Amino acid sequence: MPLTITILIILFSIQSRGTGSVGKLFGPITIVWFIVMAGLGLNSIAQTPVVIHAIDPRYAMQFALQAPGLAFLTLGAVFLAVTGAEALYADMGHFGPKPIRLGWFILVFPCLMLNYLGQGALLLRNPDAIKNPFYLMAPTDWVLPLVVLATAATVIASQATITGAFSVTQQASRLGYLPRIPVEVTSDVERGQIYIGLVNWTMLIMVLLLVLAFQSSEALAAAYGIAVSLTMLLETTLITLVVFKLQHRARVLLAGILIAIGILELLFVASNSTKFLDGGWFPIACGTLLFTILTTWKRARTTIDAEHRSHRVPMSTFLESLHQHAFPNVPGTAIFLNGDSGAAPVTLLHNLKHNKIVHQRMIFLTLATDDRPYVSTDDRIDIETLAHGAIYAITLHYGFREDHDIPKALQHLPHYGLAFNIEDTTFFLGKTTIARASKPGPLTWRRELFRWMQRNSPSSVEYFKLPPDRVVELGTQISL
Repeated sequence: MPLTITILIILFSIQSRGTGSVGKLFGPITIVWFIVMAGLGLNSIAQTPVVIHAIDPRYAMQFALQAPGLAFLTLGAVFLAVTGAEALYADMGHFGPKPIRLGWFILVFPCLMLNYLGQGALLLRNPDAIKNPFYLMAPTDWVLPLVVLATAATVIASQATITGAFSVTQQASRLGYLPRIPVEVTSDVERGQIYIGLVNWTMLIMVLLLVLAFQSSEALAAAYGIAVSLTMLLETTLITLVVFKLQHRARVLLAGILIAIGILELLFVASNSTKFLDGGWFPIACGTLLFTILTTWKRARTTIDAEHRSHRVPMSTFLESLHQHAFPNVPGTAIFLNGDSGAAPVTLLHNLKHNKIVHQRMIFLTLATDDRPYVSTDDRIDIETLAHGAIYAITLHYGFREDHDIPKALQHLPHYGLAFNIEDTTFFLGKTTIARASKPGPLTWRRELFRWMQRNSPSSVEYFKLPPDRVVELGTQISL
């Protein structure tokens, strides 16, 4: 246990170096691992070549017909032979589909098949080897180096889950299922190679608690099997939905194939569900918790966005209205962050409603992230004059590796003919919350969960590097 915990702490501690750096370290070891597995399998197959007949699916069908109950229970154990493949989908955002396909079909899948067949060949020669067929395939002098290599490969396999967690967290945040989360891009070449410190250290704590609770890999097998089988079934279901959404010409054929795969995966889920009380409950509990958090944030943000859209004022309409009303002018520059460049900022509308003033100069600021790691100073700023000397719409362009340092970018405004003095500027930010329930109900807890998440989400002031003493945050509440 102490050695396991030490290895885990080291593994999570090097994540900040970046997926690319970690991959350069782990990649060669992984290749050696798979080649060694294939070599052990080939050596054993050469001694008992009849095992090749195991590829014939009729043997599995015969077993299922003769002992259906035993075959059903065996599915849960058989499924562990293919676990790990599900993590590849999460890593798609890091590496893209082509490297994953090549890695799987050229290296991983063939080597695994050869090793499993080799273990089968050993058991045909010596049934007593069932106690540990993998290591008993190797010569006695090779066992210790093989244990070291297997330990390294196990650690490396965990990397797929960690990098996948970073990718999925970023995607959930951008899809509106999580608050804005600071992401560190660790590569100038690949946008998908990222590091999220909060996720990294949270996962470390959870994994350490998991190790301390289950104590052994055998005890974790039940939890792992049901987690992976449910994951694969969910992925097949989602792909089937996409096929129907795309209105593809061959969608009926594709859906039929996917449904057949789904039925097979459903059998694996049913077999693994027999281990629910032995640890299978754990991934389901974690999944339920995460699902609740994601859907709570999404539903609340959808409600808030709908409220904003109901009060949306097109920019042209706002400018006409502004000329018709003689609002008092106050000195200085007001910068309103605006997510919708085609409409007046919500924060400005609230400022006019409550304070009934306008600044001598107003800037509607929109942020855009480009598909390049860095943006040069010359390409950073786009300016549109809405009212000469008074109102401007500015778009700041950032590369995907850059921090959104707004004050630093605005220091270049004088090059565009606009004076900028941070001490004469006020940044207006908006924050909309959902009011507490007037009467407690069965779903009041979801409202409070969102309020708690919102209170603990990263501050926009820190995220955009704004000076706290130059920020005015206008808060509004929505009553449901």
